[in-house]
Amino acid sequence: MLKKQFLKTKQLLLLGQQKLSRKQFIFLSSVLIGITAAFAVIFLKAFAHWVYSSATYINGTLKLSFINSILPVIGILLTVLVVKKILGGSLEKGTSQILHTVARKASIIPKKQMYAQIMTSSLTVGLGGSAGLESPIVITGAAFGSNYAQQFRLSYQERTLLIGCGVAAGIAAAFNAPIAGVLFAIEVLLVDVTISAFTPIMIAAATGALVSAVVLNENILLAFREKQSFDYHNIPFYVLMGLFTGFTAVFYARNFLKTEHTFAHLKYGPYKKAVIGASILGLMIFIFPTLFGEGYESIKTLADKDPGKLLENTLFSDFASNDWVLLLFVGTSMLLKAFASGITLGSGGNGGNFAPSLFLGSYAGYFFSKFLNLTGLTDLPVGNFTLVGMAGILSGLFHAPLTAIFLIAEITGGYDLMIPLMIVASVSFAVSKRFEKHSLDVKNLARKGNAFTSNKDANILCTLEIEELIRKDYLTVGSGQDLEDVAGLLAHSDQVIFAAVDDQNELEGLVYFNDIREVIFDNQKSKNILVRDIMAQPMQTAHLFDSMETVMKKFEKSGRAYLPVLKNGKYYGFITKSDVLESYRNRLKSMIFE
Repeated sequence: MLKKQFLKTKQLLLLGQQKLSRKQFIFLSSVLIGITAAFAVIFLKAFAHWVYSSATYINGTLKLSFINSILPVIGILLTVLVVKKILGGSLEKGTSQILHTVARKASIIPKKQMYAQIMTSSLTVGLGGSAGLESPIVITGAAFGSNYAQQFRLSYQERTLLIGCGVAAGIAAAFNAPIAGVLFAIEVLLVDVTISAFTPIMIAAATGALVSAVVLNENILLAFREKQSFDYHNIPFYVLMGLFTGFTAVFYARNFLKTEHTFAHLKYGPYKKAVIGASILGLMIFIFPTLFGEGYESIKTLADKDPGKLLENTLFSDFASNDWVLLLFVGTSMLLKAFASGITLGSGGNGGNFAPSLFLGSYAGYFFSKFLNLTGLTDLPVGNFTLVGMAGILSGLFHAPLTAIFLIAEITGGYDLMIPLMIVASVSFAVSKRFEKHSLDVKNLARKGNAFTSNKDANILCTLEIEELIRKDYLTVGSGQDLEDVAGLLAHSDQVIFAAVDDQNELEGLVYFNDIREVIFDNQKSKNILVRDIMAQPMQTAHLFDSMETVMKKFEKSGRAYLPVLKNGKYYGFITKSDVLESYRNRLKSMIFE
């Protein structure tokens, strides 16, 4: 029945594609992708909220405080089982894969990502894993956009645009924040889109937010209505808050990656690794229940007028009215979040860092302002600082100040805090950028030279493989050979450069035809001259593991049209600048017209 309905819908859309203009069909497509992404959000958010409410009810009614510690273990084990038995044993995590897909895979996302992220993240985060649902939502929306475009044979540019629509709709639906959805798609993921792409992305974001607002209960979404007014006398403290959140973002990024890498590379089977990691996570949640799941409910509690509720049903419930104990609890939870999220993902779970960044930001804002208030130095509006702290961490972690500013402005229901949001987000971004060149999601890609950046040339160069452009059939000479031997090679070859190598094929130097032109064909001058007498040392050498952007920089530094390529320290062949530029032109042409 579903298959029949799908084929009927596809036929109608194919008819629409024929009748409508290209732009009109893209607009229609953006609406459909917005609706689809919104329903993915609705499922994930509703499921996660239901599990949290159920666990809270059981804790409160039956006093089973250990239930929050058991659920994440079950969730991560089930996630590993699904990945192994249903998804072929592998699952790409994190929004960085969208950057990689756009840069190196012509914006083609595998079909399984349309359901894989929903299945796994609902189990991990829905059952209490300390991560967020937004990253899986974003990947799912991007997969809908990419596969929709493939179904209707749209070009690379249109596929990339519809990926942006899916991303924007996902974020917009998750927070009922359409402006933030648009900005996230453009600022974080698709940094090289044109102005004309704004309209369909805005349509998708508005559609996603509308569907989510109509279907989802408001208390499931992260939203705030009560806050104090902005006082310009507190500007110096907002600047300090920006510094604090900037350094906190750096702390989170480094420790999250280190923890995730440690657990991901444990030399155990997937199930044993999951049990070890989930058990440690369960113990952390037993002591600090705020680390359970996305953490949005605790964010709301913290921004409320009675944050002492955080200590209810914990080991510290007897100190609920003690502000210093609450502050210590909040500060410790804040520091542990990086490790809890790293363990969740590294041990086999699936989720993202968007929700943890908001959790961390709210806790950082509360800790900063409440500490200053308790010391008697000032009287800051704790609620406001709790909210703007989220913008600070989000900006610092994702290097996305505009997304951070407008997301918090939208979920607070107005723009009264715009000035402090701008201050905190921009200062935090500056601090984080100073210590971390790349955002959290881009960092791993950047290490491999795969990151999608605002430099279009670099993006296209990333799609070229150095191995495919190396000329391995060039003749070589020995450094002890006579120049007359080189003249013999030139007579039967069109080479203008030769690599001088030893018996172990190690590169000793280069012989350029232009450098020896005057003597090589003069029998009197060329007698008794050896290759080592006239060879030049290479100004730059390329390596097989170099990215093409690195190779082009080496061409620029050397000023030469040829670079020798080394493999494991041995001579491997030559790469020419003309071959790289020709490949670049062909790749650019295919991206535009395919």
